[in-house]
Formats: sequence, C-alpha cells, structure tokens
Amino acid sequence: MRTLPIALFAAGLMGLTAGQGMAAVSATDRTFAENAAAGGAAEVQEAQLAQQQAASPQVKQFANKIMADHTQANNELMQIAEQANIQLPAEPKQQQSAMTSKLRNLKGAAFDQSYIQHQVQDHQTTIQLFERESKSGQDPALKEFAQKTLPILRQHLQMAQQLASAQR
Repeated sequence: MRTLPIALFAAGLMGLTAGQGMAAVSATDRTFAENAAAGGAAEVQEAQLAQQQAASPQVKQFANKIMADHTQANNELMQIAEQANIQLPAEPKQQQSAMTSKLRNLKGAAFDQSYIQHQVQDHQTTIQLFERESKSGQDPALKEFAQKTLPILRQHLQMAQQLASAQR
C-alpha cells in the first residue's frame, strides 16, 4: 500500500524536474531561436528560387552558398531546440513569405537585383539578431550557436554587398 504514494511522489518529482527543464530557456532565447529558424527557412526558400530564376551565374553561386550554409545552421538549431524543448517554426513568418512571393513574380536581371538587395537588408537584420544573442543570451547552446554562426552571416552580407555593387 505504501509503494503507491511513494511512486506518485517520485513521478511528481520527475514531472517537476521536466517542467523546470522546459522553463530553463528564457523568453528572449526562445524568441531568438524562433526568429532564427523562421529566417533560416526563408533564406533556403529564397535561395532555391534564385537557383531557378536568377540570370547571373554569380547570383546563382551566391544562392548555392546561402542554401548550403543556412541548411546546415537550420539543422544545428533544430538539434539545440529539441534538447531545450523549444518548438521551432518550420516555415518563414508571414512578412518573409510575402518577400518570397514578390520574388516569385520576378525573373532574370529584375530578380537578381531584388534578391540581392533583399539579401543585404536581411543579413544586416539577422546579424543584429545574432549579435544580441551572442552577447546577452542566457542559454549556453544558443549563445554558442549565435557566436559560431555570426562569421558566416557576415560573410554572406559581404558577398551580397559585393554583388549589389557589381549590379550598379
């Protein structure tokens, strides 16, 4: 008879421990992970579109790099989020999807110009997001992910800026 209350008490403690694990990620860290995941999904979608609709071989090469790097980062972020019990969005946010839709209606040089201009703006915003997390994030794994990914994002920005300058 006594084993049932002990078992229930133990199960309650295990539930409490699991609940504490879920609450360990701050709202700021959770928001970072969600925004990074949605942004990464948008980057991959837009890069795939660039493979089909860009005129410039340089833009297609850039999109190839974006696709590879962001797919790798997205996969790493998913693993971190899974361990931290963070539910990540699988799709871009509505505003990001609107940009993809806009790009879908363009072809050739018009696509190239709009895509590269968007990449410059998007990577500037993304770098700010990752810098904030790398400096003030609470979750060690997310903070390390942000620090590790920042140089790649900066490289993408530099490449996009060079392509934008070449288009002028």
